[in-house]
Amino acid sequence: MQSLKNEFIAQNLSENYNQLTSTEHPIRDECGVFGIMDHPDAATLTALGLQALQHRGQEAAGIVTVDGDRFFAERRMGLVRDNFTKNSVINRLCGNIAVGHVRYSTTGETAMRNVQPLFADMNFGGLSLAHNGNLTNALAIRRELEKTGAIFQSTTDTETILHLIAQSTKVGIVDKFIDALFQVNGAYALIGSLKEQLIGVRDPLGIRPLVLGRLGESHVLASETCALDIIGAEFIREIENGELVSITKNGIESFKPFPLVSERPCIFEYIYFARPDSLVGGKSVYECRKNFGRELAKESHVEADMVIPVPDSGVPAAIGYAEASRTPYELGIIRNHYVGRTFIQPQQSIRSFGVKLKHNANASLIAGKRIILLDDSIVRGTTSVKIVRMMREAGAKEVHFRVASPPITHPDFYGIDTPNQDQLLASNNTCEEMRKHLEADSLSFLSISGLYQALGHPNGRNETTPQFTDHCFTGDYPTTLQDRDGNQVEFQLSFLSTQTTTET
Repeated sequence: MQSLKNEFIAQNLSENYNQLTSTEHPIRDECGVFGIMDHPDAATLTALGLQALQHRGQEAAGIVTVDGDRFFAERRMGLVRDNFTKNSVINRLCGNIAVGHVRYSTTGETAMRNVQPLFADMNFGGLSLAHNGNLTNALAIRRELEKTGAIFQSTTDTETILHLIAQSTKVGIVDKFIDALFQVNGAYALIGSLKEQLIGVRDPLGIRPLVLGRLGESHVLASETCALDIIGAEFIREIENGELVSITKNGIESFKPFPLVSERPCIFEYIYFARPDSLVGGKSVYECRKNFGRELAKESHVEADMVIPVPDSGVPAAIGYAEASRTPYELGIIRNHYVGRTFIQPQQSIRSFGVKLKHNANASLIAGKRIILLDDSIVRGTTSVKIVRMMREAGAKEVHFRVASPPITHPDFYGIDTPNQDQLLASNNTCEEMRKHLEADSLSFLSISGLYQALGHPNGRNETTPQFTDHCFTGDYPTTLQDRDGNQVEFQLSFLSTQTTTET
């Protein structure tokens, strides 16, 4: 059966992904996770859930199921729709418990061995694990584990957690999980499956999202509520920061083993990562993004003939901006939805190529007009400068760029593809310098205060206990960054240079 799996995997690898083995960015992660307990169609529902979470990672996907005795795994490079829509694949995933994962490689290289969920056969039985987030001390722990003889099969930080669980001297699986997680720092939303159990857990700050739902007598865990919607599951609640839930046929047990701290969810979920139809922190992501646009219009409006969103990420904010400024909203850029997001593909060469395929100007609408271009964020500026040039080529009289978030000046180590500060446009340039780089007539960003007000905090950011993880804008990292010291970075680059291979 394994040979058939390997043959099927080889046949379905996308050419776009075969060459994506790069160490350009050594440590990053942004993914989506899904799990379901006690449902006869667990594999099918997981595939549907992953399809709803595809925006969180387009490089690879995997599903692991368990039938109460044996585990079954299918892991593929590429999109969910290209790999998990065939009955021949789903039928091999037996069992009523399933865990799924969509991945964008930010920890370790692009390779089949890093596709999750990971699986380990331990002394207490099998365990599959899917992880959204980044650990900030994984390399340091890995070095210590290797000194004791631990052998790693992947280059992901997720495997570190499996090794810590395996080495724990605690008796029960919940206690082993807790013991392991007390040793790690960073961001994580985890879903694990055992023979008769599903486990979900969020880090003490709740940086990465995880929600709980119900489908009949079954329970579901997912990164976002949109994954519950697609399978008709009822949203129950969010898993709280620092909470672990154990789900069996007998129900749900909740554990809160970590010291109580104020939650600090990632503010970028509201700005970019979460799907607009999801709820995050009890708030509609779509309405939050419209509010960003409204606040931006208050702060930095300019007279223009129309507001044009950079699709699709800039659409809600552009609607809010247009409403608040009473400026006509127009679809001046048409997007080809069959090309992947540039921010969620590993190599810069592919990002640049993708921009040419993704967007086309509605020239008959734009010619001779003063336009406001609105996007949710500027990271590298790769897409933005090309969009501005496209507007000029289409005959725009003026091009004013508005950004519905503050300038990104610091790298992220908790799950966003911005690890190197020199790649961040705002890190090394003033607003005027960025304006010139983008070739725009004017450029303005939403302020930190405006961002927080749009999220329902009228007094803005609490400088003593910030309401969100917002280090990309402020440099205020909520955890230690052990793996980012000089010795660890040198080890990391050396490690990945010896590990990176092209795998199919």
